[in-house]
Amino acid sequence: MIEPTTLARPYARAAFQHAVDSGAVDSWYGALQALAVVVAEPMVGEVLDDPASTALQRANTVSAVLGDDMPPGVAQFVAVMAENHRLKLAAEVALLFAELKSALDAAAKVTVTSAFDVPDATLEQLSATLTTKLGKTVDMTVEKDPSLIGGAIIRAGDMVIDGSVRGRLHKLATTLKS
Repeated sequence: MIEPTTLARPYARAAFQHAVDSGAVDSWYGALQALAVVVAEPMVGEVLDDPASTALQRANTVSAVLGDDMPPGVAQFVAVMAENHRLKLAAEVALLFAELKSALDAAAKVTVTSAFDVPDATLEQLSATLTTKLGKTVDMTVEKDPSLIGGAIIRAGDMVIDGSVRGRLHKLATTLKS
């Protein structure tokens, strides 16, 4: 038998991608939490377990209990889950969505390696610029490496910005050798 988490993962990813694209991650998060609570209700469970109920009836029942204040797209999402007999996975979908949201909200780890001490005002400006560029809050670590000669190297995940004199000299030497 397939694990519930495995079955729920594509639904969570699809809901998350839609929420990110529409800029409604927080409201979708709340809607999926509510969906998990609604599906856990015994009376709703009876409708979901009734083999005579159609997918439309299951979706309408859940949507009616959720109410009209759901973000756009939630009713369609519920209908797709009902059509595929996956409404019982709502708690797993909500949990996986929460994990994706947490990863999105996490701060980006940034390491700034400089040849000299960097003034606080420069670090604040760099932090603000990186926050805008990365779309995340920045957790910055500053290191000093005199071998850079001058400038700095900024590392954020797989992004590296080499503005050091040593890096420029290396690039120049490589270009001259070609």
